Amino acid sequence: MRVLTRSAIVIGAATAALGLLAGTAEASKGPGASETEIDSGGGRSGNTLMSKITYSGSTTGSGGDGGTAHVTPVGDWTPPACWYEPRSAEEFSKYVEDMYNDTINTPGQHSYAKTSVGMFREEYKDGKYKNYNLDKKDEGNWWVAVVDQDRWMEPDAQLCDKQPFWVPNGDTPPVQNAVSPQVLAELAYNRIKLPTTEVTLAPTEVTKVNLPTWAWLDKTKFTDVSVTAALDVGGVHIQATTTAKPVSLKLEPGTPDAETYPASGECRFGADGSIGEQYASGKADRTPPCGLKYLRSSGDGTYQLRATVTWQITWTGTGNPGAHDLPDGTFGHTQNVKVQEIQSVNR
Repeated sequence: MRVLTRSAIVIGAATAALGLLAGTAEASKGPGASETEIDSGGGRSGNTLMSKITYSGSTTGSGGDGGTAHVTPVGDWTPPACWYEPRSAEEFSKYVEDMYNDTINTPGQHSYAKTSVGMFREEYKDGKYKNYNLDKKDEGNWWVAVVDQDRWMEPDAQLCDKQPFWVPNGDTPPVQNAVSPQVLAELAYNRIKLPTTEVTLAPTEVTKVNLPTWAWLDKTKFTDVSVTAALDVGGVHIQATTTAKPVSLKLEPGTPDAETYPASGECRFGADGSIGEQYASGKADRTPPCGLKYLRSSGDGTYQLRATVTWQITWTGTGNPGAHDLPDGTFGHTQNVKVQEIQSVNR
């Protein structure tokens, strides 16, 4: 499956004017931010130029039943909220000219919006640069800042604040977060969706005080999940694949009056992809390899059992053979567990 993200180009100091263009920006989203549709060609939608990065792979979770959330990085790390992408001279000139014409021809447009966009256009058409460097279109690309529209309010989304700049072919863009295989891998990280972490328990609906409860996951659902991010524009052809592999399941009973198996509450995935062991007749006297034991009844309510899978994240990409590490990720789910006292009969 091929998925494209909503991402908007940032025009540096001109964003204040962009927020007024054609009335497309929502006031609640701040200057320059506008609701836009996914654009498969990285073209223009309203007054926003869309990202040309495409995503494919397991973006809806493994097991075929759809993921319910993105993986959450472990530690103080998040994928980029903004980055820089190349645009050909033709694409960039068309974008700026269309933006300028929309602003000038929109009835009731503020004069300072027209002035700001006019100044921006002047710099690239007849000022610092000449006619968008169209006469050098085979010698380089314009590089533009792009913000992930799902994260535009985050402080990190404001870090890519440079106005579009020209980079000759073969030169390295002089900015952080210029799109590269690693940046693509980090962006793909944020597009991975994982299956719901709901464990199967035995006993199923109701368990008993001091009775070991077996827990396991359906190993057909918990397999490796991969997303590939690719960019092919202006002579830049790069891609990266980010893969999440399940490595452990953490059980948190929802009450201190409980024990877990193993004692750490962390069950490791086996070589065959299994986690825990399915209960079967004849195992009643055995200790479950993965499970828990409640020491007190939940009364009229239930305990909130939290099950969290840790995923090991790696990536490979263009010009980067071998697997490279990214921060591990987690995804968890809470389910209700009812615990009753064992009833005995006195004769």
